[in-house]
Amino acid sequence: MADLDIDFFRALLLARRQETLALNDARRASQQTVELDQSRVGRLSRMDALQQQAMAQATQRNTDLMLLEIKAALRRCEEGSFGLCCECDEPIGEKRLHIAPTSRKCIACAQHEK
Repeated sequence: MADLDIDFFRALLLARRQETLALNDARRASQQTVELDQSRVGRLSRMDALQQQAMAQATQRNTDLMLLEIKAALRRCEEGSFGLCCECDEPIGEKRLHIAPTSRKCIACAQHEK
């Protein structure tokens, strides 16, 4: 796409990857195995810890997905297909790419998906 500043979007994607990796490192402590020693932790505290662990694991899955989407968008930058809808090959709106640079579909195709 001639109108898009691919270098800008590449830099944006790389910055988002760095932010995501930094947040991921900060969350690692909450994903550790829950201690089930009843003499040390009460039943409600254990249940709370298990719930927090489950939420941390779900967050990790979302983080992994985001990193894959960023990797795919960076690959599209290199291949020259960044900013083109994977369904209709029409340009994805630049405003949409500023908000969600990992977008693979234009608004029309994304709405048909729902």
